[in-house]
Amino acid sequence: MTADSGTHTGREGTHPPVSPRTPELVLCAVDEPLATAWTSAAAKVTGRVRVHRGSVLDVVAQAVVSPANSYGWMRGGIDAVYARAFPGVEQSVRSAVLAFHGGELPIGEAVIVPTGEAEPAWLISAPTMRGPGERLPADTVHPYLAARAVFLQWRDGGLDQGPVREYVDTIAMPGLGTGVGGVDPATCARQVAAAWDEVFRNAR
Repeated sequence: MTADSGTHTGREGTHPPVSPRTPELVLCAVDEPLATAWTSAAAKVTGRVRVHRGSVLDVVAQAVVSPANSYGWMRGGIDAVYARAFPGVEQSVRSAVLAFHGGELPIGEAVIVPTGEAEPAWLISAPTMRGPGERLPADTVHPYLAARAVFLQWRDGGLDQGPVREYVDTIAMPGLGTGVGGVDPATCARQVAAAWDEVFRNAR
């Protein structure tokens, strides 16, 4: 689903590529604790999962993940980076949240909106916290719920042009809740791996 109809990826008149059964997932980290946790998790899952040490915006990907809040505000952490890189994307997220979820996107759900750029063409907003700046408890399962929402959006979601999976081959994902949310990197990595296994365990 998108915030408005008529969005596009610049591929008009061409057939979308045939995607494999899973996306390529690039786990991004700008600090060593998260990179180490991602590396451990990536080694334990099957499929196209790799680690990138550096900015999520340095990855060649068709979609990036925004570990947002339920209201679509993009004022801190990686969301603020996205808002600067993709002018208007915050309003697109907020419009999608309003149109499809009445103004509050529940944790465990995701929306996909255009960035306005050729690549990454899409941003998948999957909240890890209800309100901006929320500190998450040590036993939170929000990274799992957010990651699962991202993977289900890829597998089952639709764009105006067709299924998300036909237009998105690579997803770049930063830490989910590891910044302002205070989630331990190892906890985040384990939960993302568990969500990947749940959604794609039967993929070949």
